[in-house]
Amino acid sequence: MLNIFTLANGRLCQEEIESLEELARFQPIWVDLEAPTLEEKRWIKQHYGLSIPEDAMDEDIEESARFYEEDNGELHIRSDFLIDDAEDPRSVRVAFILNQHNANLKSQGVLFSIHDEDLPVFRLLRMRARRAPGLIEDAKEVLLKLFDADAEYSADTLENVYDELEKVSKQVLAGDVTDTRAGEVLAAIARQEDLNSRIRRNVMDTRRAVSFMMRSKMLNSGQFEEARQILRDIESLDNHTAFLFDKINFLMDATVGFININQNNIIKIFSVASVALLPPTLVASVYGMNFKFMPELDWLMGYPYALALMAMSALGPMWYFRRRGWLK
Repeated sequence: MLNIFTLANGRLCQEEIESLEELARFQPIWVDLEAPTLEEKRWIKQHYGLSIPEDAMDEDIEESARFYEEDNGELHIRSDFLIDDAEDPRSVRVAFILNQHNANLKSQGVLFSIHDEDLPVFRLLRMRARRAPGLIEDAKEVLLKLFDADAEYSADTLENVYDELEKVSKQVLAGDVTDTRAGEVLAAIARQEDLNSRIRRNVMDTRRAVSFMMRSKMLNSGQFEEARQILRDIESLDNHTAFLFDKINFLMDATVGFININQNNIIKIFSVASVALLPPTLVASVYGMNFKFMPELDWLMGYPYALALMAMSALGPMWYFRRRGWLK
């Protein structure tokens, strides 16, 4: 899918392009390619003279090759954006190419973005740019606003993690954590830990991208200050993710502690039973010795007496355990 965005009265207007002729009618500041076809890439090549690299969205690209500037002035940035899906939270690689010097560009440059699927951050920026005139002035502003929206989206996702962990905390701290509930709690904690890790990695990646833009000296004074504000927001998110890691570790330890208590209760039952059965075992052993005349057969009350003696010897330890409170 090929979408272009133009500025009209300070607002960002979106147009879906279905032919090369349509593309030639507009002077966009942002060209967004979502899962582009070979034909759409050819249109970009013919009209803008821009060749999209084959490894633009590769996940295994070297970290040092994710931010660089070509000799012709093209700025290449590859950054990850978070998708907070309840079933499958993930990060999606987006390749940005900021073309600032091209004979076909009458504006102050065009930002090209290439990605495999639609992203919440992109939808958020499109909605804001349509409603707020003057929010975006050029292609560099689009890129900055995307990173700003990404930091805000990460903050919203962190709030959701807080809410989910609060529910888990109520289950754990309420006590009476059965093994079934403990399994559910551990699964919920693992999901939130994975999401928190993704958020931390995402904001780290955004910090690197914004820092690269600042070092490249492509931003004016206002945009430079906006980039510094984004970095300050990201730094505050780092503190929140660190706190959440501590909270997750506490809940994990508490849940494992309840599991150990449940297991100890089971072991305690076997321990009490084994100790209580020692005296009856001793009585049975004595009565099983090789006497000249077996008491059970020589004496009419031998069997009832032996059974009664075994029962009394078992009740003694049980009474002691109950008095000490070990059976509760």
